[in-house]
Amino acid sequence: MRTAKEIIEHMEQQRNERQREVLMGFFKTAPGEYGEGDEFLGLKVPQTREVVKNAKDTPLGEIPELLMCRWHEVRLCGLLLLVSKFEALAKKRLGTDETAIEKRDEIVKMYLRYAEQANNWDLVDLSAPKILGRWIGLPTHLGDKQAIIDQLAHSNNLWRQRMSMVCTWTTSQQGDPSWCLRYAEMHLGHEHDLMHKAVGWMLREMGKRVSMDLLRDFLRQHLHEMHRTTLRYAIEKMDEKERKSWMRTTMINGEWRMDN
Repeated sequence: MRTAKEIIEHMEQQRNERQREVLMGFFKTAPGEYGEGDEFLGLKVPQTREVVKNAKDTPLGEIPELLMCRWHEVRLCGLLLLVSKFEALAKKRLGTDETAIEKRDEIVKMYLRYAEQANNWDLVDLSAPKILGRWIGLPTHLGDKQAIIDQLAHSNNLWRQRMSMVCTWTTSQQGDPSWCLRYAEMHLGHEHDLMHKAVGWMLREMGKRVSMDLLRDFLRQHLHEMHRTTLRYAIEKMDEKERKSWMRTTMINGEWRMDN
């Protein structure tokens, strides 16, 4: 398979009505829910990954057709093909290679151009850390990386906003907490549960990968503006006694205090 048409036809042939109904419920596709209108074929992720494996030589120019497809799984396939192509160009020996830099930048530009097609949390979470998160730590000709991620964070689109947060998974894994802390603080007041969870998840990963004390400092500083869901996610790797203490933290004389 080397064309978008071939990939789509192949995936449509694997359509599974029973699994389709399960996925539509799981990804909240009913009216008024965050995935409203999303359409599924009923493929499981390993099936889509197998398609990606067999279509790895698909030209970059074919991928927009996949990203614009009505089917959720086909869009995931397009995103995972971008991930595969980016990872091949992000190997250590290619870090400063000019041709690799240009090709990586081309992938990032495509990813950002079609960002709103990653319109559910799994599409974002399986792609943003491995494309944007990895790109942050590599040479680029696209300009100010922080300004580019800030544009996502300040967007009025939920999925772009989530990209700005979950891409920091990679930067935290690489030992840099600054990206996580920046976007966690920026999104603390977000109204959507998917962002409450994303912020808490990334804070938890930052604490685990970089510094639990840094996580504790952030919690003490921002507890008064943090949604309880965010807090619960952020403290998951702490021991039970400390978790309970954070959840019982109260305001005393104008200061947030933890129970001993």
